[in-house]
Amino acid sequence: MAKKRGEKYDLIIDAAVKVIAENGYHNSQVSKIAKEAGVADGTIYLYFKNKEDILISLFEEKMGTFVEKSKEYLEKEESIEKKLLLLIEMHLKQLEANHHLAIVTQLELRQSNLALRSKINEVLKGYLGLIDSILVAGMEEGFFPETLDRRIARQVIFGSIDEVVTNWVMKDHKYKLVPLAKPLNTMLLNGLKNN
Repeated sequence: MAKKRGEKYDLIIDAAVKVIAENGYHNSQVSKIAKEAGVADGTIYLYFKNKEDILISLFEEKMGTFVEKSKEYLEKEESIEKKLLLLIEMHLKQLEANHHLAIVTQLELRQSNLALRSKINEVLKGYLGLIDSILVAGMEEGFFPETLDRRIARQVIFGSIDEVVTNWVMKDHKYKLVPLAKPLNTMLLNGLKNN
């Protein structure tokens, strides 16, 4: 069954991001999310099966939007260096602009059970596909070596961006995140490109 979309759905998603960031996933009752969204408790169940469904849906929604927007921008860019920089910048901008979402993605999603983590990994495939597309294009152009292990390279790129954001969240957003994009891009490219 397809999920209902619309204004209330969006309100609930945004409320869930805020409530989960402020209270932690385990202390975020559906009633708190409903109150923050300005809807009755029962309204939540018109859109979501349970709290776990809300968490997965918010990640699907935010990640799906990010992947689509990134894909659109990446297709317009020709240079491998600029493609990777663009992806890193977009990732950092999105989370710097929404501290609550950064807390949820960097901390709360990782504390979930195995079944939930498996669903989250499914959602991540679209994002990892963006990284793969940059690696494949770079290998075809000779920017990256033909022998590059794409799986490891993808993990290195994603893990590096992810760790930069996690460190920023753990330090209570005390510095700007986006200016870290260029040095991170340079470091990653220097480690991966053909010499």
